[in-house]
Amino acid sequence: MPSDACFKNSTDGTSSGIESAWPFALTDPKRELGRRLSSLDQFRGYTVLGMLVVNYSGDYAACPQLWKHSNDYLSYADTIMPQFLFAVGFSLRLTVGRQLQKGPTLQTYSRIVRRLLGLALVALVVYTVSPRAANWEQLQEIGFWGAIQEPLKRNWFQTLMHIAVTSLWIVPVIHRRLQTRLFWMLGSAILHVILSYAFNYTWCNTAPNAIDGGPLGFLTWTIPAMLGTFACDWFTAESSGNSPPMEPKRAIGLSVLTASVLMLLGYFFSCGTRFYDISPTDTGSQPLAKHALDPVVPDATRRENKMKQASVGDWLAEPPFIKPPDSSKRQWNYWMMSQRAGTLSYLTFAAGFSLAVFVLFYIACDLGKFELPLLKTFGVNALAAYVLHDLTSNAVQPFFPKDSPAWYAFTGLLLFCWI
Repeated sequence: MPSDACFKNSTDGTSSGIESAWPFALTDPKRELGRRLSSLDQFRGYTVLGMLVVNYSGDYAACPQLWKHSNDYLSYADTIMPQFLFAVGFSLRLTVGRQLQKGPTLQTYSRIVRRLLGLALVALVVYTVSPRAANWEQLQEIGFWGAIQEPLKRNWFQTLMHIAVTSLWIVPVIHRRLQTRLFWMLGSAILHVILSYAFNYTWCNTAPNAIDGGPLGFLTWTIPAMLGTFACDWFTAESSGNSPPMEPKRAIGLSVLTASVLMLLGYFFSCGTRFYDISPTDTGSQPLAKHALDPVVPDATRRENKMKQASVGDWLAEPPFIKPPDSSKRQWNYWMMSQRAGTLSYLTFAAGFSLAVFVLFYIACDLGKFELPLLKTFGVNALAAYVLHDLTSNAVQPFFPKDSPAWYAFTGLLLFCWI
């Protein structure tokens, strides 16, 4: 296993080794801004630390429900990955966008694509799969598609692959003005809704279940990634690349407003889940399926029944971080906040939440000059921490049973993070 050093930037500010394929490290703030954004390192470090906490502790009985990943509502654990994508978008805009503004060339695009394909290759290595066939004869029977179908849908498309594919998707417009990037983001979101209506939502929730939206998840992961590019413009330089940054008060105000609008919009989208409430008269003698047959556009009966309900409360979904009724009371659908399906409501709200968290770090770190060395260490070694955390977890967890009392499970978590 390579040492952490090969994941760090070299002293001249250029990327080296595998780090060049990790979009977080494409930034060279000293070269671009004459100063380093402490808030970006601290924000990334917080996100990495959050990932370590929820990934390690999620299977423990003593772990709070809010720290566990959920497929039908937004938990704290579900806020982590959107923050990775937000940081990716910020970093790509900070360096790649500036390079392309100086004059897009085939050489520049080729270098960017090679790095991102390198990250995709790392994902294929990190996300291993079980043997696809017991012997040569069975492998011939299932064929090429049969061998890669499950890994392509589930195993390979996790965090690193989503970062690589989403980055490739936004690179064509990364250097364009904000309006162009906004339309690209909106178009991606609309396309995801259309494809989810056609097949994608049902496919993602059919065994083997997809992870983080599956191969088409990049369409909605574009939302936090593109929002990161907006934040880069507001907190570092104007979109022209030549103007000084916005005044901090203006950047903060614009970001708080944007974050608030996105979180409210995400919650508004999630209220569509109330069309799928199950009344006692709906079930009859047989319980309804867990997933609705009309997960994106509720059928006429659902719409008519909902229109009869006069109470405002009957139209409002549970707030984020509050567990909704189980599938016996409400069928699963596209409008709930689901990381598994990469739904529009989830990533719209989570993108706004990511921006709000970044603003807090900007105020504390860049304006208040506050830093935590631990977060900086994680922030500048994000890929190393990600790749090594599963190996470390596998070394620690055998000594900490899943039913351990809270104090003992927490001791294991501290040991895991320390290593």
